[in-house]
Amino acid sequence: MRFGLFVPQGWRLDLVGIEPAAQWDAMLGVARHAEAGAWESIWVYDHFHTVPAATDEATHEAWTLMAAFAAATERVRLGQMCTCMAYRNPAYMAKVAATTDVISGGRVEMGIGAGWYEQEWRAYGYGFPPARERLGMLDEGVQIFQQAWSTGHATLDGKYYQVDDAIVQPRPLQDGGIPMWIAGGGEKVTLKIAAKYAQYTNFDGTLDGFTRKSEILAQHCKAVGTDFDKIVRSANYNVAIGRTEAEVEERLQALKARLEPIVGPEKAEGALGAFRGLPACGTPEQIVENLTALRERGMSYGIFYFPEAAYDRSGIEMFEREVIPALS
Repeated sequence: MRFGLFVPQGWRLDLVGIEPAAQWDAMLGVARHAEAGAWESIWVYDHFHTVPAATDEATHEAWTLMAAFAAATERVRLGQMCTCMAYRNPAYMAKVAATTDVISGGRVEMGIGAGWYEQEWRAYGYGFPPARERLGMLDEGVQIFQQAWSTGHATLDGKYYQVDDAIVQPRPLQDGGIPMWIAGGGEKVTLKIAAKYAQYTNFDGTLDGFTRKSEILAQHCKAVGTDFDKIVRSANYNVAIGRTEAEVEERLQALKARLEPIVGPEKAEGALGAFRGLPACGTPEQIVENLTALRERGMSYGIFYFPEAAYDRSGIEMFEREVIPALS
């Protein structure tokens, strides 16, 4: 199993209390910790407004961070989970990603999806098209990426995007272009797009959900003539780890205490639902057991989020000592 680590960037209110001038150092410290350890990759989110509510707390922009981490690290691969296609013209995005890949020496991963955060879309003037249109943008945009990275040029007269011999030079350093991660578990469209274009997928990380999405993906692969076994299936996991269940609960309550003054008690308590009862919440032994079951179903790459990473790395270190060696 392979392991990626989310770097705190503010989107999930994980830089609260750190002065803006010190936030880059906090983020870079986590990235360099990952680089010095067993993590294959570091990841950020592509969002502009915080969750579980839009606030004035910092949310650092994903691709600015990608370029910064490209220059400030040497080994770890660099991803976003995931870039929203419609937030940037896809020919422009192909150019940004290619430049970042060159800066990094060929370490960029392209996580891409259709987007979902309606409040953020509307606030930035993007409207909020119906899901079928957002998915159509995703499909056309990925086609532009593939042309741009393989040939240095892209032309598409599509329903949503029109580009006419857009030149994307330099191309990425990686042979075949930047690896494509299609994120999302929509069974009729998103997974079909993944079957056509993805080297990696990223969807539901629960045992039942992962199994179902994998089965649907396999059906789409068969229909479009793709080798299902060549697609790496990944999932994201929110981590609350402790020696005992009481320690796990202490971590969750610390998260709630940080969120509550900003978003209120109801949303703060609701945020804990993204941890409780899920595969990466528990003691090391429980987490290993959960992830082993998922690995047996074909989940071979996990990307892990520690909400306290900017303040306290003890959870990351426990995970490194007791979970990664058991599953690597």
